[in-house]
Amino acid sequence: MEESGGKWRFFLYFSVLIEIKKVMATFIGENYCKVDSKGRIILPMDFIKQLPVDSRDHLIVRKDIFVNCLVLYSADDWNRQVEKIRKKINPYNRLHSNFLRNFYKGTDKLELDSNNRFLLPRRLLDLIGVERDVVLLGQDGKIEIWAAENYHSTDMTPEDLANQTEEFLGDINDSD
Repeated sequence: MEESGGKWRFFLYFSVLIEIKKVMATFIGENYCKVDSKGRIILPMDFIKQLPVDSRDHLIVRKDIFVNCLVLYSADDWNRQVEKIRKKINPYNRLHSNFLRNFYKGTDKLELDSNNRFLLPRRLLDLIGVERDVVLLGQDGKIEIWAAENYHSTDMTPEDLANQTEEFLGDINDSD
């Protein structure tokens, strides 16, 4: 019995270690890319290097809620988003159910091919007005995909950015 219990403790310990090693991707960078005639985009190598190793093959894309762009997540980061939703939503509540329906509308799974390309469905490209040129913007745990001509539509003036930085972060008393 002790041997069995020892194996069980080892399994739990090992499982916890695996869970601790799952780290959220932090995407940084701005890349100007072209969409080929089939709707494929090459994921830049600097983003591939920033993906968790076990998430490099599977990506999730959806329309952003607030602005006219698409949002690309690694499978792990997408699962974290879904967990946040599950904790707050009751699928048997009509209002919540309608939210879920609209939240997931247009969401799709993508895979990288051997040339590090992913295929975006034409309906999603049309939704954000992409013709040929896109900008991929790393933003913490996601990559925004913008039609190049719309990319600067949400830019702030340097003064507005400074004011918001001060408002959001100015009174933080971290020792770091």
